[in-house]
Amino acid sequence: MSENLTRCYSFPPIAATSAKILILGSMPGAESLRQQQYYAHPRNAFWPIMQGLFAIEMTLPYQQRCEQLTQQRIAVWDVLKACERPGSLDSNIALDSIEANDFNAFFRQHPNIHSVFFNGGKAEQIYMKSVLPTLDKIWQKIPTERLPSTSPAHAALSLEEKQTIWIEQLSSVKKTKQ
Repeated sequence: MSENLTRCYSFPPIAATSAKILILGSMPGAESLRQQQYYAHPRNAFWPIMQGLFAIEMTLPYQQRCEQLTQQRIAVWDVLKACERPGSLDSNIALDSIEANDFNAFFRQHPNIHSVFFNGGKAEQIYMKSVLPTLDKIWQKIPTERLPSTSPAHAALSLEEKQTIWIEQLSSVKKTKQ
């Protein structure tokens, strides 16, 4: 798999210090990297789901959508700071190339985070293996849950099915921990 590997770097988080929920992807896909925007692929379900959850209009400019997300006390980031991967698929990430983001620093700067949701299985897998063991004890106790990937490559569920699961899980956490 060494052919056509590209070193990819994620972006800073979308987050305010008041954030209570952290949504973690693995590494932005090629279109997101090109545009320097989280979930920029037009078929990614993330922004349609945020519209359904928080009435964040998908047609708004990216920066305004991000601001509205932070007003909802939602933070968005990626487990990985850098990795090598051809294309956009999580399954193509070269595991020996991964460099995780600094979550101890993130949680210190965002002390109200009470729930972490993974946007897909690869984000959860890498977090559990490469991040959780390095966290300060206090941050290891934050509850985590995997949600279905919003990636268009994850076609096992329809947009409507993904939306239903995301809305159920995030709504229940927001209600119980406000």
